Amino acid sequence: MTEEQELLRLASKLNTKALAEIYDTYSPGIYRYSMRLLGDESLAEDCTADTFARFLKSLQERRGPRDSLQAYLYRIAHNWIVDSYRRNENATELSDALRSEADVPEEEAAKRIRQKQVRAAIRHLTPDQQQVISLKYLEEWSNEEVARVMKKPVGAIKSIQHRALRSLYKLLEEKS
Repeated sequence: MTEEQELLRLASKLNTKALAEIYDTYSPGIYRYSMRLLGDESLAEDCTADTFARFLKSLQERRGPRDSLQAYLYRIAHNWIVDSYRRNENATELSDALRSEADVPEEEAAKRIRQKQVRAAIRHLTPDQQQVISLKYLEEWSNEEVARVMKKPVGAIKSIQHRALRSLYKLLEEKS
């Protein structure tokens, strides 16, 4: 039995030490993933907190993960992020527009603008494409790890990645 499977076994019994270890192990990655996609510390914190709250609720209802804990947690976070995009599509664009960059040096301002453009372009991708790009390039996961999270064959992940990169390139070229 692997360490992750043992953690899952103990967590399914609501063992507080196992739950704390799961949180300590996976919350930094969930936060980084959320932050990169959402670009907002408060939203990333909310996503991380809600991911673990949903995980705990699923354990209490005996519906928790059976095999891959990491995949399960990232799936919850991804779904939360997609829902957030849908709820706040216009609010995010408005808050970005209202932020003043007058006090930021020119290079940093250019970098922030480019990051906003990339985030906006990623939002135009399909949910599957967003998840593949985020996990592959931001979290530096292997195709096999991404396939496990998304419950798809590795070949499908490669295809989604190819289409996503091509779409991102086109979207970013339009902005230039």
